[in-house]
Amino acid sequence: MNMVVLEGDAVGQIVLRGAGAGEGPTASAVMSDIVDIARGTRLSTFGQPAANLRPTQGAKASAPAPFYLRMALVDKPGALAKIAATLGAAGLSIDRMRQYGHDTTTAPVLIVTHKTTRTALDAAIAAMDATGVLATPPVAIRIEAV
Repeated sequence: MNMVVLEGDAVGQIVLRGAGAGEGPTASAVMSDIVDIARGTRLSTFGQPAANLRPTQGAKASAPAPFYLRMALVDKPGALAKIAATLGAAGLSIDRMRQYGHDTTTAPVLIVTHKTTRTALDAAIAAMDATGVLATPPVAIRIEAV
């Protein structure tokens, strides 16, 4: 186990510990970081600025799960029905839904689906764009069972 103790006026004592390469390599790495900070040397974590990194495909779980969807719809008759029909056409079933009161021309909507795959959900979200009733892009969050 390795440990580093940091002390500061505002934070007091901070202890960082964990498995490491041993006292020599850890001390060398810590001192190297301290010297870089003292010199004002700023090296990017990935060897280049984050803005220059290529985007990657996020991992997607293949096991079905319920999803939480949040979006704003144009406040006009039939808007919510179009979204519900789009979900149904993609094979998604709505477990719960809530539309909050609003004072603007857009209506916030929350939907929880029954279990589905991310692939089916992505297809439904893509089809929602064609409905013409989305005021904001849908936000989807997978719900994990506890």
